[in-house]
This record gives sequence, C-alpha cells and structure tokens, in this order.
Amino acid sequence: MWSPATVRLLVFIGFYVSFLAIGAFVFSAIEAPEEAARVRELKDLRQDFLDGHTCVGDDSMENFIKEVLSASNRGVSAAKNVSGEPNWSFGQSLFFACTVITTIGYGHVTPLSQEGKLFCMLYALFGIPLTLVLLTALVDRLMIPTTKYLHFLNSRLGHLYPPFTIRLLHFGTILGTLIFLFLLLPAAMFTYLEPEWNYMDSLYYCFISLTTIGLGDYIPGDAPDQKYRPLYKLMITGYLVVGLVCVMLTLSIYYDIRQLNFGVLFMLENDETRSIDPEKMHLQEPGTNRTKYTNEKDSPTSLEDTTPIHSIP
Repeated sequence: MWSPATVRLLVFIGFYVSFLAIGAFVFSAIEAPEEAARVRELKDLRQDFLDGHTCVGDDSMENFIKEVLSASNRGVSAAKNVSGEPNWSFGQSLFFACTVITTIGYGHVTPLSQEGKLFCMLYALFGIPLTLVLLTALVDRLMIPTTKYLHFLNSRLGHLYPPFTIRLLHFGTILGTLIFLFLLLPAAMFTYLEPEWNYMDSLYYCFISLTTIGLGDYIPGDAPDQKYRPLYKLMITGYLVVGLVCVMLTLSIYYDIRQLNFGVLFMLENDETRSIDPEKMHLQEPGTNRTKYTNEKDSPTSLEDTTPIHSIP
C-alpha cells in the first residue's frame, strides 16, 4: 500500500508534466509566428543579395553562411571581429570562469581547443563545489541581520498579528528590496549602458542570469565599440556573484517559513514525526519534553515559530 506522501508525489509529478506541456504550448504559440516571420525575412534578404551580386553562387553563399554560423556558435563573431577584443582576454576569461563555476553557463563563448575543454571540466568539477561553499557561508552571515529584522518585527507587531503573518511581512519586505536592488535597478543601468537593449531586454537578462538559467542570448559588454570592456566585465562578474548570494538568501528565508515549505508533503515520514513542529524539535532540551522557550509560549512577543531555526544561538 502506498503511503500518503507517495500518492501526493505521484499527483505532483502528473501536475509537473502538465505544467511542462502547458509551457511548451504557450511558447510554441507565442514564438512560432515570430520565428516564421524571421525566416521569411532572411530568405528575402538572401535572395535580394544574390540578385544584386550575380557573381556569387547559391552554393557559395550557403557555405559562407554555414561557416559564419559555426564560428558564431563557438563564440567567434564575423562582425568587426578583427577590431574587437579577443574572447579570451583576461577580462573576458574571468567573466567566462564566473559563468562556469556559478553554473550560469551562457554558452556564447566556449573552449575551442581539446585542452581547453578538458581544463573547463576539471575547473568546473572543483569550482562549482567551492562556489556553493562560498555562497552558503555568505548566506549564513547575511541571515544574522535578517533574523534581527525578524526580531524587530516580532517585537513591534507580535501583539497584533500571528507569527505566520509576521514571517510573510518579513519575507515580503526582503524580497521586494532585493528585487529592486538586483533586478529593477540593474536593468535600468544595463538599459543605459547597452546601446541595443531596452528595459525589458535588460530585465530579462538580469532574471535569466540570477536564476542561473543562462540562455546566452543577451550578453553585456559584447558591443564592438564597448569602452573599458575588461572593467565592465569585472563589475558584471561581481554583480552576478552578489546577486546569486541574495537569491540564495531569499530562498533560505522562504524555506524557513514552515507553512510555505511544501516539500515536506512528499517526504517519507510517519504521521507522528510529521506532526511534530521541526522548530520545537530543534529547541527541545536534550532528555526532556520541554523547549527552551516554553515559558515564553504565552507571551505575545514570543520568538516561537518566528525565528529561523538555524539562526537561534
């Protein structure tokens, strides 16, 4: 007989597959007409070029396009490529290294040599765990001021609202602040610095990067006449690292809200264990059934169920 958690998991898998199918349908409906229009435009452009340059054969044109596309897919551009900065200057390489070990992986520049591919795999093998350790350590430090902020809200509003409401307020204010600082404001800056980006393009880039999706269709600092390119790439690298720390901080605060951590619905635990408040289990004194804050249970400003369990000394 399947456990309730397993049944819920199977239902969730069905929902997840349906969610993927809906996403595929919507993307197809939105993007397919745009793609067809671009294809027609390119075919007309190609035919106009061949009609105006009769010395160029159709096969020669096809081979040329294939070579340009192949080079472009490897990060080598034929547009003003001679006058532009090489892809593997120190600034560009530092940006590439950041996208590798943070798993953003834009894919616009890739190693060309066999030695480079081997080193990339080894570098990622050690760099990704190091990055996770660094991000975790930084998030742990940032949880201290965020927990103090939670204490402040609880001391001021604990007598007016239940703990869950205070947690939602705490999470909402931090989430809103980080959205402004790492999505809306940087998007405005990229709109100003990138000549071909509008605000939606910039906001799209920030979101795709900080969620580590990294599609690679928008890359800052790749304009042929970009000034101070190495410094610009260095600043973007710092933005990505700090932004990822804040994303992890937001997720940590979210998962500390018991009522919103839906993952527990699919865990293989018996009902007795599940019914125990994990925060009370954390606070429980060894060898007793009492918690450290039992005497504060009836206090309107009690920290029970309002303080992240890993932030309590």
